[in-house]
Amino acid sequence: MNAPFDRAHTDELMGFLAGSPSPYHAVASAAQRLEKAGFRQVEEAAPFDGTAGGRYLVRGGALIAWYVPEGAAPSTPFRVVGAHTDSPNLRIKPHPDAGTLGWKQLAVEIYGGTLLNTWLDRDLGVSGRLVLRDGRHVLVRVDRPLLRVPQLAVHLDRQVNEGLKLDRQRHMMPIWGLGGPREGELIEFLSAEVGVAPGEVLGFDLMAHSVEPPAYLGRDRELLAAPRLDNLLSVHAAVAALGSVAGSSPRHIPVVAAFDHEETGSQSDTGAESPLLGSVLARSVRSRGGGLEEEARALAASFCLSSDTGHAVHPNYPERHDPGHHPIAGGGPILKVNVNQRYATDGAGRAVFAAACERAGVPWQSFVSNNAMPCGTTIGPITAARHGIATVDIGAAILSMHSARELCAANDPFLLANAMAAFLGEGAEES
Repeated sequence: MNAPFDRAHTDELMGFLAGSPSPYHAVASAAQRLEKAGFRQVEEAAPFDGTAGGRYLVRGGALIAWYVPEGAAPSTPFRVVGAHTDSPNLRIKPHPDAGTLGWKQLAVEIYGGTLLNTWLDRDLGVSGRLVLRDGRHVLVRVDRPLLRVPQLAVHLDRQVNEGLKLDRQRHMMPIWGLGGPREGELIEFLSAEVGVAPGEVLGFDLMAHSVEPPAYLGRDRELLAAPRLDNLLSVHAAVAALGSVAGSSPRHIPVVAAFDHEETGSQSDTGAESPLLGSVLARSVRSRGGGLEEEARALAASFCLSSDTGHAVHPNYPERHDPGHHPIAGGGPILKVNVNQRYATDGAGRAVFAAACERAGVPWQSFVSNNAMPCGTTIGPITAARHGIATVDIGAAILSMHSARELCAANDPFLLANAMAAFLGEGAEES
């Protein structure tokens, strides 16, 4: 790897991934890191303080953090890095206790565009939150082998290697014990894990996660294999970049917006379609004495990097990629382009991103889909349209996207974070 590489950053990312099996844990992990960087939490329902310093707020699986430099005017524009905290997985249904023929099972619903076969014959834990009678949310994380979705043996499906077909309802129910199902058993078990009475649990948001930890891979450990790279890699890089800007004097107000529910369309009160980011930006302006005019001026001069993982060229399927655009793992962040606005990048945005990479000494690459292969989308176009903020889509190149375990170059997270820091801290000098 010729590009600069700080393995300490990737080591820290691995800890972040391991400690963040659900969006709620990801937000808690990000908040911990922000607190260490001097940020303080504000309650969304409390008045905003317009004085200088770093702040963040949490709503469910979403987090917005921002740093106001000394002397910031009400019309000071924002520099936003957007990402998302959720990943495709198996979510626990409202009546989870199921089973038949002597097996205890859990009823699950497929969340997002999951590669179903990657969840087969894999040791799984359970994580998420329990909502108690008094309104408290308690994080729960059973990070040991608890569940397994067993595949049918080849002897009972002789054509399986000619094409595996999985029924989402019948074939994806994990096993977690022997015997018949008993109503309330899962919640009783999880309540005991966190030390609360089962009768206190009135709601929950739970999911399965792979318990295999992140690991370096390859002869020279130049690869990183881990769950939830899409898109906690971007969340971690954004939080690290924002923390590095705190204490300096950038020309803008740097912001990190980590949303939930991107994998299912962003239409929720914690998704990018919600008013959450716009509300925070408007309240920040007004807490510094501004009004509608100052808010409009600030947004008109603001810019957003929407960061999500993208596709590295696959050595076994090169024909699925555009022949002139082959993003290489280890080659630095990718700039995503789609003229049909599945990505929000345009020429002006390209220039802003290229300049940030240049300041950081970070190489970058371009990604565009093969015309015969429709591409996905991100929070980028949503952010641009909802808030009127110029936006560019970027990310790190990975393989096995939406698998239970994904793969990237071990140096790319560091390069992405450096590019973000240069973007967020433009014009900054240490005070």
